[in-house]
Amino acid sequence: MKRFFIIATLVAGTLTSFSQSLGYNDLGIIFSQDNNNGTARFNAMSGAFGALGGDVSSIGINPAGGAVARKSKLSFTMGNRNTDIAASYYGNTLNNQDDFFNVTQAGAILSFDSAYDSDWNRFALSFNYRLKNDFDGSFSVRGNSGQAFFNEHPDDPATPRTQFTNAREQSFTSTLNGESSVFSFGFSAVHQNKLFVGATVNLHDVRLGQRATLNEINEDGNGNTLTAFNEQISRFEGQGFSLGVGFIYKMHQNLRLGLSYETPTWYTEVLEESNLAVFDPNDSTYDHWLGYTRISATNITPNVDSGEEFNTYAFRLKTPGKLTASGAILFDKKGLISIDYTFKDYKNTNFSNGNFTDVNNNFNNDFRSTHAVNIGTEWRFDKMSIRGGYHYEQSPYKDALDSDNLKGFSAGLGYNFGNMNFGLSYSKTESTSPYRLYNTDRVNVNPAELNINTARIMGTLTINL
Repeated sequence: MKRFFIIATLVAGTLTSFSQSLGYNDLGIIFSQDNNNGTARFNAMSGAFGALGGDVSSIGINPAGGAVARKSKLSFTMGNRNTDIAASYYGNTLNNQDDFFNVTQAGAILSFDSAYDSDWNRFALSFNYRLKNDFDGSFSVRGNSGQAFFNEHPDDPATPRTQFTNAREQSFTSTLNGESSVFSFGFSAVHQNKLFVGATVNLHDVRLGQRATLNEINEDGNGNTLTAFNEQISRFEGQGFSLGVGFIYKMHQNLRLGLSYETPTWYTEVLEESNLAVFDPNDSTYDHWLGYTRISATNITPNVDSGEEFNTYAFRLKTPGKLTASGAILFDKKGLISIDYTFKDYKNTNFSNGNFTDVNNNFNNDFRSTHAVNIGTEWRFDKMSIRGGYHYEQSPYKDALDSDNLKGFSAGLGYNFGNMNFGLSYSKTESTSPYRLYNTDRVNVNPAELNINTARIMGTLTINL
């Protein structure tokens, strides 16, 4: 029963017993996730660049990759994302589709040969902006669990109050907006054209908003209907930083090995604004519901309107670091095969500057370390390149199903015009995810099951200086 992405919602240290909005454990995961967006070449090869380098986006995997580039270059990438979510709830399935266009990457590598007679014969400065994750999208579910959560009207004059326990329908919509991005500044150098080393400073920015609405229609068995509407709105904004180090070593002209580490990301202050307020689970009058609530019944007047008030809170967050080991085989200038393995321990996610004891305990007890594998290949035919890749990443939830793990493939083309390269890539991933509409023992309701399919098309223009 722990396989729920909605575990609990904490408001300034107060544990709530009813919520359909994102909880702090979910926020920790969302802030930690990285779609590894990059150039079209990078995406077409599923981001397997830890032992390759040379691409502007490669410094996000291994900072040593900048010095692999023998010439300076600029890259700019535009991308389109299409997400299809099939949301199932008690035998009823709704299809939701979102389509978004965005700048996903812009950066440069400035490569310099050493002016001195030294074994350190080249160094590079790297700058890169990339979109880690864009959150824009929504999904809706509709069905009948047979459970009525809003089962009485607080202004009912009858004693005892009329019980609206015959559930007719529940409907729910979650709408997200915002994005997370990172700007990386790196320095790298090469020793005797064999050992490449590098480091980066990464500045992270995140903006996330959610509007979650829940509707219930319940009956009392005598022809009377109670309609309840609950709306929860939350907005988050924060900045953080992390550091990265790595090396690439040429074991042979055709074999490279790489190892890199990115520290945890420290968000020193995340501002939260929401209409969530303290809820008393022993109060049956429904006038202290989280968010905004409206309740009406055909046999009772007036309607109940809880009003709405927004509150602002601040907290700190540390997301887990990651370790990446890489290898690549090069077939002269004809082609290559590369592989990256990444380890990340989500149990190290930590909230502070508030009463987050239960939240942090949840990370220790219900989350796990994860393994991710990226495989990429590229084959060159004169000025044309053909690329492909595969991506697998475990879900951070300890009791996740196999289908909750992210799996995907990628493909792409590139053409070399001389001092300019143009690339196109297509990638597709799929996974499943449960979403719990209620977090309370008062009703026994299964979560909605989301089947998520995401396709991305990227186009990159690279100019060699």
